[in-house]
Amino acid sequence: QLQLVESGGGLVQPGRSLRLSCIASGTIYNIYVMRWYRQAPGKQRELVAGITRDGRTNYIDSVKGRFTISRDNAEKMMFLQMNSLRPEDTAVYYCNADIMDRTSLAPDHYWGQGTQVTVSS
Repeated sequence: QLQLVESGGGLVQPGRSLRLSCIASGTIYNIYVMRWYRQAPGKQRELVAGITRDGRTNYIDSVKGRFTISRDNAEKMMFLQMNSLRPEDTAVYYCNADIMDRTSLAPDHYWGQGTQVTVSS
């Protein structure tokens, strides 16, 4: 079964850093766009950053200059380096990817289970 699994979340003080990881496993032909989403309590899920297979990236304005998204295609992994963390970054962070397996006619959306990031003094 194809799945995405996030890791790296935790409790940190404001100004500190965390590095999130996402790994895809299962029968995979190709992974297209990969994204990080987050959802804070009482708020809708929002796109944080995205990255194409060729390395083109985009970010929500509030994280520009602080977060860096990257990927390792050979290892089927994606990362989110989060620096200068703020309390408003507190959320469950989800890995998302458009993936083609060998039975697909078009890429399908896949989601990880999420990893909790809490930024607090």
